[in-house]
Amino acid sequence: MLELFSALALVLVLEGLVYAAFPEQMKKLLASIQSTPASSIRAAALACAGVGLVLLWLLRS
Repeated sequence: MLELFSALALVLVLEGLVYAAFPEQMKKLLASIQSTPASSIRAAALACAGVGLVLLWLLRS
């Protein structure tokens, strides 16, 4: 359980750093997501989740 919370905390740190370093670009990115079809966002999210699972599997084996 500690590893799960550590991973979530690391995600928050990394995301916070991106928003702090590039606030204007992040605003533009979020605005462009509004016009992106939900199916495209879903496909990209599932692809990212799949890559993350494969990386996790490789790192933990």
